[in-house]
Amino acid sequence: MNTRKIRNLAFSLHRYIGLAVGLILVIVGLTGSLLVFQKELDSILVKQQFEQVIPQSQTVSLDIVTNNVTQAYANQPDWKLSQFDLHFNDDIYRVRLQNSQEKQLEVFVNAYTGKILGDRSRENSFFSRVLELHYALFTDVIGTIIVGIAALLMCLLAVTGLILWSGWRNLRAGFKIKWDAKAKRKNYDIHKVVGIIALIGLTFTGFTGFIWNFYEQTEPAIYALTSTPKPPEVKSSVTGKVPLAISEIIKQANATIPEGKPSFISVPTKPDAVFTVFLKQPQDAQYFANKVDIDRYSGKVLHVINSKTASLGDRLLNIFVPMHYGTFGGLATRILYVFVGLSPTILFITGLIMYRLRRRPQAVKQASRELVQR
Repeated sequence: MNTRKIRNLAFSLHRYIGLAVGLILVIVGLTGSLLVFQKELDSILVKQQFEQVIPQSQTVSLDIVTNNVTQAYANQPDWKLSQFDLHFNDDIYRVRLQNSQEKQLEVFVNAYTGKILGDRSRENSFFSRVLELHYALFTDVIGTIIVGIAALLMCLLAVTGLILWSGWRNLRAGFKIKWDAKAKRKNYDIHKVVGIIALIGLTFTGFTGFIWNFYEQTEPAIYALTSTPKPPEVKSSVTGKVPLAISEIIKQANATIPEGKPSFISVPTKPDAVFTVFLKQPQDAQYFANKVDIDRYSGKVLHVINSKTASLGDRLLNIFVPMHYGTFGGLATRILYVFVGLSPTILFITGLIMYRLRRRPQAVKQASRELVQR
């Protein structure tokens, strides 16, 4: 196939895929821009909703937090402690409770005193709704599949856009926008420049979004392709003993990965379930790169993923979070990813205008022929 045929094929694919999934990518992109700074923005919302926390020199023990939350919700026995989110905010712990319907209640606790500041339904919180729209369009399984396919098609749009980019013939022209040109040329210029600037980010987010939305299929495929054993399913040995305190679990996790700082703790809600402690080491780009599974009764370490010694499969899975949220380069790449999230809107609008302007002369010619025939 010669170059001309390749470009014609790329052009057709780029146009019709863009028209087919463009609106979905606009929604996913705009919500993605919000989610890049979800932690900071949600923290601001919580601080505005509840009383201000005065920073102190030392945080309170999580045993005290556990006791305070348990006592506060003792009259609602269906709510069981399920998670500690320690990286939500330096001054506030977010503790999650879960009921038999798997609904979650978020309880916010003063990290220095253990005082409960208030709670909210996780499902109805602003950013939970944004996240649900982002990955599932508010339609659960069907939406997850649709968004996953759209994410993969976005990668194809990036590839075909790269093939069509005019910068291959003239690098300077590939980054130039003629603001005083006619609408067709101006829209084309905006489209090509925004597309090439956002290309890598769109490819990263599209590919990782596809991986996550089809995680049940892609996770075992990644382990198989990298010849990496899939992590074992671990359980606590039910002995009738009283479960260990959360402080003992954290001590064991810290001993296992000394340089790690606990960021998130999954609390077992069933007798044979385990504590899972996620940690961040100084070199990690995300808060969940290290994981320690611990028997809830004996404190025995059952499985460890250490980012420094992780298998190839685990390392690949670990890089998907920073690739998707742009955290791999710190604040600079996160700001860039906000633009990446906005770019599908710009690309869809300019592409739609170009499509309509391209078809208009054909429509005029067709109307002229019909008038002549009459």
